[in-house]
Amino acid sequence: MLNNNDKIALVVCSNGKNIEDKDKLKKLESILVEMGLVSVFTKYIYKDKFGRGAKSEVRAEELMSFYKNKEIKAIFDISGGDIANEVLDYLDYDVIKRNYKPFFGYSDLTTVLNALGSQTNEVNYLYQILNIIESTGIRDSFEDTFMKNEQTLFDVKWKFLQGSRIEGEVIGGNIRCFLKLAGTKYFPEAENKVLFIEGLGTSIEGLVTHLSQLKQIGVFDKISGLLIGTFTKIEKEISVEKLFELVQEYIPSSLAVAKTQEVGHAKNSKALKVGEEIHINDEVDPKGRKF
Repeated sequence: MLNNNDKIALVVCSNGKNIEDKDKLKKLESILVEMGLVSVFTKYIYKDKFGRGAKSEVRAEELMSFYKNKEIKAIFDISGGDIANEVLDYLDYDVIKRNYKPFFGYSDLTTVLNALGSQTNEVNYLYQILNIIESTGIRDSFEDTFMKNEQTLFDVKWKFLQGSRIEGEVIGGNIRCFLKLAGTKYFPEAENKVLFIEGLGTSIEGLVTHLSQLKQIGVFDKISGLLIGTFTKIEKEISVEKLFELVQEYIPSSLAVAKTQEVGHAKNSKALKVGEEIHINDEVDPKGRKF
């Protein structure tokens, strides 16, 4: 996907970064240089008085400038929080489709990932590039996957909780942020899709709310499978088994469900392709290993 001397854009579509993050961003840039990549940072990184790097129109215009720039080979969002959905109405999806390049982000960027998918039918990536500053192992996984075309970050191990096979195009991401799109033109069509959900600070009560909404808008009756990532806060309080007991109250008994501990908000989280078909079963994973 990426080659030596490629330029990549680093953007902030959600909450602006804290000024205290400056050293982290310098470290990120230094690591990317060592990898042979040229990082081009957005002009709108740090929080203004409203917590934004800039107004929504400005952030969207900045993102569009990177799509239009032929030298930029991929776009990585380094933010998260609450306000990424602000930019959606100001993006030109026809231009984005004509100038496709992979977009990476997680958490609140779930809104952008799914809007890009529903409006362009292109594949984008649930992944946070800032994680590579945490350890050499995470950095090596990034380099192996995106510069050496290996499958390290996509080699996700799944455990089936219900059913035995899941196939379909992946939608979703952070469950709270995904539901910001409900009722908008950006919400992806759920028919025969595979929904992935995860959460960081989601409480048990919050999960009940989100699952109820997904049920009420008919998503669980349409999807072909459900993938559950890590729910960081909840899994410190209850077991995965009890988490699934809760989920079962909202989904059809015939819906296949698989769980992973490898995709979510952890620093060593692996990546998921949003908008691409996934095929998993309860016998072997893509590397041929037993679950």
